[in-house]
Amino acid sequence: MGVLNCTPDSFSDGNNDNLKALILRAKQMVLHGANVVDVGGESTRPNASPVDVQEELARVIPVVQALTERDIPVSIDTMKAEVMQKAIVAGARLVNDVSALTFDSNSLYVVADTGVDVCLMHMQGNVKTMQTNPHYDDVLSEVLFFFEQRIEACVQAGVQTSAMILDPGIGFGKRLEDNLNLIANINVIKKTFDMPVLLGASRKSFLGAMTNSEVHQREIETAVASTVGIFCGADMIRVHDCFEHHKTALVASKLADAKIL
Repeated sequence: MGVLNCTPDSFSDGNNDNLKALILRAKQMVLHGANVVDVGGESTRPNASPVDVQEELARVIPVVQALTERDIPVSIDTMKAEVMQKAIVAGARLVNDVSALTFDSNSLYVVADTGVDVCLMHMQGNVKTMQTNPHYDDVLSEVLFFFEQRIEACVQAGVQTSAMILDPGIGFGKRLEDNLNLIANINVIKKTFDMPVLLGASRKSFLGAMTNSEVHQREIETAVASTVGIFCGADMIRVHDCFEHHKTALVASKLADAKIL
């Protein structure tokens, strides 16, 4: 999954360039191995300011339409039901919601009624508060319990279990040790729910905390985290640099396939 931020304030590659430039970037992602391009119009970095619905729609819908017209598979990264609905009409095939469909009560029914796939991500707190002294007694158990609740809510709303993808939410209300615990134990999430798992570790601050590297110098760290995640069962990685991490995914997948136990 390639990250296409249509925002001016994302932590790594904030961008509100013109439509032509965004289309070109998406094409390059696909050329470099991306299977889906994740279009987002509201930053979810720590302490990011919220964006109103109309502004978010103006940022993402023309992009979703343009990419769909070019047969580029699109996911929509949003917490808002109206943005989901209009992006799906414009051609988005997947809803990627960092709130796991909790932010907007209507989002459950948008996903159920349209039948699109949905990625449910774990986050402690909200975008404004998530990195303010996050704490867990047992991060893996608490994330598993959260997924149990959200899967049940989705099923009750009419979402098919076959449409769900789980994302442990690396960097979203997590300490360094929490992120490491979750990546190293993705296999437990897989075994518990028998659902695909998405890993989004690209360029995140916990990587820099271990190597003292700046945001745009974390590709090696991202590759290591992604490799371990894939080896432990991740089905998709969400990355900024599709060229480098397509190769990461290929090698890591071969290693995972070679496991005997």
